[in-house]
Amino acid sequence: MLKAVILIGGPQKGTRFRPLSFEVPKPLFPVAGVPMIQHHIEACTKVPSMKEILLVGFYQPNEALSRFLVSAQQEFKIPIRYLQEYAALGTGGGIYHFRDQILSGSPEAFFVLNADVCSAFPLPEMLAFQQQRGDPHSFVMLGTTANRKQSLNYGCIVANTETCEVLHYVEKPSTFVSEIINCGIYLFTPAIFQHIGEVFQRTQQELLLGTCLGEESPNGWQRAEVIRLEQDVFTALAGRGKLYVYKTDGFWSQIKSAGSAIYASRLYLSQYSQCHPERLAPNSPGGPTIRGNVYIHPTASIDRSAVLGPNVSIGKGVTVGAGVRVRESIILHGASLQDHTCVLNSIRPLTAHRPITILGCNVTIPAEVVILNSIVLPHKELSRSFKNQIIL
Repeated sequence: MLKAVILIGGPQKGTRFRPLSFEVPKPLFPVAGVPMIQHHIEACTKVPSMKEILLVGFYQPNEALSRFLVSAQQEFKIPIRYLQEYAALGTGGGIYHFRDQILSGSPEAFFVLNADVCSAFPLPEMLAFQQQRGDPHSFVMLGTTANRKQSLNYGCIVANTETCEVLHYVEKPSTFVSEIINCGIYLFTPAIFQHIGEVFQRTQQELLLGTCLGEESPNGWQRAEVIRLEQDVFTALAGRGKLYVYKTDGFWSQIKSAGSAIYASRLYLSQYSQCHPERLAPNSPGGPTIRGNVYIHPTASIDRSAVLGPNVSIGKGVTVGAGVRVRESIILHGASLQDHTCVLNSIRPLTAHRPITILGCNVTIPAEVVILNSIVLPHKELSRSFKNQIIL
């Protein structure tokens, strides 16, 4: 029996994703036509013996999240529950806080996935790799290769080339350590809670000692529960024969900003031809011109003379008028693109500043207007063209 935990964070995080997260909670932001975390859930349901999926975060339960959970359970026929933290507890603190719920039913192992990553999610391969280790209590992290400059922005893994054991781990080093980076996807056994518990006990003792010495420690009782898997647990486990890295050649990217959401959409759309051809819009007589991979929600109204793609996602209830051109863009629900408007941009993968265009919910673009490399907040009605702007 297996479980999966998806760490969805909360409203105090993800500031780089603003202003988009003001209207749509980041985990539910549509990437390639479906909520970001639906890609995670779908991957988890394809793992044999998967019995339950838990979302852990500190978002207040709301109508959108509840509606998504009900819909996902109906679609994937698996229990999916949201466990709300009382505060931001970190990547390790959240799963430690809810360890009883995770261990309920005695799972042999469980996956932990960060919600803000885009991946092919090779979960069955990670499971097979863990079983090949021969140690039923070993842990696996997913890794991929980055160049020397890129690697400084991620957790870096030094591994034994033959056994794949993690020998050294550094989170966002100041100098080059390794080209193998942490993908934020893990396979743990229940034994991981012993190691997280050691961190908790040590932190608690340090806080208690600081109090005895008269050092100020506001909310110290809470801070003991704030545990980071990366800095607090993996660095301690490295070199102890318990932590291994499974390197993937499949696609992977973080979704930290609006620009990276466009890139992630491109990656997922490119996979749809193999796994979800029904999600890709075809070129059909009497329909719009489709170039490359394009997702169109069934409720969207698209004029036959419009040209869409490549890498375009059209949301629920969107209206696209005559002669409209859309390329490399995400159009959120309710937006209206009137006749002969252009929404264009160019994406360069893995760069710090990616030109993007994203139209928020219920945005109206008048006829013959060009929007280039801009983010338009929800409920805006534009009167002219914009380039390289955030329209508040």
